[in-house]
Amino acid sequence: MILETRRLSLRYFLPEDLDPLWTLYSDPEMVRFIPDAPRTREEALAEVEWFRRGHPTFPELGLWATIHRESGRLIGRCGLLPWMIDGRREVEIAYLIDRRCQGQGLATEAAEAIRDYAVERLGLTRLVCLIDPENHPSRRVAEKIGMQFETEGVDDKGPFHLYSMQRTGPIEAHR
Repeated sequence: MILETRRLSLRYFLPEDLDPLWTLYSDPEMVRFIPDAPRTREEALAEVEWFRRGHPTFPELGLWATIHRESGRLIGRCGLLPWMIDGRREVEIAYLIDRRCQGQGLATEAAEAIRDYAVERLGLTRLVCLIDPENHPSRRVAEKIGMQFETEGVDDKGPFHLYSMQRTGPIEAHR
């Protein structure tokens, strides 16, 4: 177990997570704003294997199985991802919650817990979110956890908005 919230548990992926994760990735609405999401079951399996023990290069980071505690069901994958953006190392808070569970504040709950984990346990002082310009719900989550729009960018996956937070003291959410 990496962390728990009131309604969620985030843990490393297990082989049995493949089927529910692939169900999420098979839904075009779920991957609409994730240009590098697995497009085949084999790619989803490779992702599960890639993140089984954290990110291979930075094991304290990675995408984690996001489990709804009440039902015990995998409802997403959230975590911390390393990126190189404009020559600068960045760590992104990433979140994907099953659309059948959206609108309940679960993405915000996961993102807040990940933010706190990154700051308190890993000592990170800057965090970002890379968000498709059309993904308004994701922008709202970033803002709720205290991030602000920083800049627009384009990479090999397409355009994005970079939201960020810099720790100069305790990071607090802006509700």
